[in-house]
Amino acid sequence: MAYLSPSQLQKFREDGFLVLEGFWSADECVAMQRRIGEILAEMDVPLHCRTEFSTQEEEQLRAQGSTDYFLSSGDKIRFFFEKGVFDEKGNFLVPPEKSINKIGHALHAHDPVFRCVTHSPKVQALARSLGLRMPVVVQSMYIFKQPHLGGEVSPHQDASFLYTEPLGRVLGVWIALEDATLENGCLWFIPGSHTGGVSRRMVRAPAGSAPGTSFLGTEPARDNSLFVPTPVRRGALVLIHGEVVHKSEQNFSDCSRQAYTFHLMEAAGTVWSPDNWLQPTAELPFPPLYT
Repeated sequence: MAYLSPSQLQKFREDGFLVLEGFWSADECVAMQRRIGEILAEMDVPLHCRTEFSTQEEEQLRAQGSTDYFLSSGDKIRFFFEKGVFDEKGNFLVPPEKSINKIGHALHAHDPVFRCVTHSPKVQALARSLGLRMPVVVQSMYIFKQPHLGGEVSPHQDASFLYTEPLGRVLGVWIALEDATLENGCLWFIPGSHTGGVSRRMVRAPAGSAPGTSFLGTEPARDNSLFVPTPVRRGALVLIHGEVVHKSEQNFSDCSRQAYTFHLMEAAGTVWSPDNWLQPTAELPFPPLYT
């Protein structure tokens, strides 16, 4: 089972992230990639729902915060695209399968392959070794980081979007389905940056307001010299504390950098902010990780 050693636990607590190489086999990675290929083959996104994904604040508010397609995706499997892949009428300028940025945000709930991965015995064992008593799954995403098109993800904290009281209750689980390198946009972290709170929050606006989200606070300028690159091999699992600052650069290579990622929340004694863009629904409450 995937229990963490005392030294690994200590490193995660100090750095706010931890790399576990070889967590998944090549066959397990291939199974996820094959399933996503099947989902893409059936993709049918109406013109008015073709949303470009961005992590830049102004573009987030314009592209995501103004569309119900994004705001209502928390309990669905929906498709989000790279910048510049549509013409003025919303038609694809590049093949659809090469234009997609990510699929979110409920693969863990609606797809049997990703449900099994998310709730696998070794993920449950990992959560138990971290001391999680009542973890629930709040969202999941499949990220493509397309060759040459895969845009940068600016420095951020996951808790800016998935805010809890108290803080420190959100954990990202990031699975490399392909090698993540300096060239194709591996993750970068500021070690120890998870101890200073959250600098900004993305909040949902009152019903009927436009845009549908806004930001409270601002992301401070980060010293680039503090970021540490974290290239990993296919099959690696990266644990990401909800408040650790991380980013990824644009993919300038000929290779994609596919990953499956999901977020857990320790539900015991935790309040999920009612202002978060993502909210559980009667049809899909946050499912318990432990089965």
